[in-house]
Amino acid sequence: MKKIIMILSLILLNQYQAKAIRDSAYIAPETFSRFDFDDDCDACGCAAGNGSSGFESLLNPQFIGIKYFAQHYKAKENLFVKDLTQDQYFNTLQLWGKVPLTKKLSVYASLPFHFHEKRTMQGDIKINGVGDMNLMGIYQLMNSKDNFHHLSGGLGVKIPLGKFDEKGASGVNPSFQLGTGSWDYQAALNYKFQKNKVAVLVNTDYTIKTENKKNYRFGNQWNYAATGFYQVAGNEKSIFSVKTGVQGEVYAQNKQFDEALPNTAGSALYGKLGFEASYKKLSLGSEVMLPMYTHLAGGDIEAKSRFSIFLNIGI
Repeated sequence: MKKIIMILSLILLNQYQAKAIRDSAYIAPETFSRFDFDDDCDACGCAAGNGSSGFESLLNPQFIGIKYFAQHYKAKENLFVKDLTQDQYFNTLQLWGKVPLTKKLSVYASLPFHFHEKRTMQGDIKINGVGDMNLMGIYQLMNSKDNFHHLSGGLGVKIPLGKFDEKGASGVNPSFQLGTGSWDYQAALNYKFQKNKVAVLVNTDYTIKTENKKNYRFGNQWNYAATGFYQVAGNEKSIFSVKTGVQGEVYAQNKQFDEALPNTAGSALYGKLGFEASYKKLSLGSEVMLPMYTHLAGGDIEAKSRFSIFLNIGI
């Protein structure tokens, strides 16, 4: 509960840090926000999914920004240890941007830098470097005349720029990687209802993951989420809103040489609470996610918490 309350204050910027990601929109003075796409990460770590496409609110139709995303997991040390004793920290610093091509079509891109750590009985293991790049085309499928209902869809690709370590894939958490080493493909849908100071965002996306050059294939991934937003304060230049909701993730089994690997599938459900604030073209937002249900890698991995913070600038 303490972490949830802290998110409502900018003090969180200095007090919360992972030791080793729906964030803001164009604001009309009399309305709430306009929502678009963002990214999520794999339940077992950002590296394997590297920003599998999800949805979010973004400050401006055109923007550049930076986002920090942290995840904490508990995992078995090895096959001979029953308890979840190993702490795993996944950290990502991501550059992103969204540029409209036409009135209904826009392009979204993100490039992450990962710095991960897991603490073992033999000592700490750290990896860092560039992750896989995401590109997605976003198309407005429907926008009601009263602007209360909005539906968008997207198709995207993940470009394997991050390093894949075949040896690391044999551990308890194969997702302790900088990238999948594979070209992965994404499809997404986003529905938004918005009226006055209230908005509800419902989204889902699916990622098809292919086999990499090491004959390893991460399992396909399905994400879904529902988020409610309420504008607490606002004027012509600034706005402050709070948000709360749930987010779920489902993962199929990984495969190697086309053989399914045990204890690699799983699912997790998170509750989340956060805020968004904007001033003119600047937008700041943050959220904390805590697990409501977690069953990852056959119970060998347990999700603990997630935290994100972003800063966007309209261009």
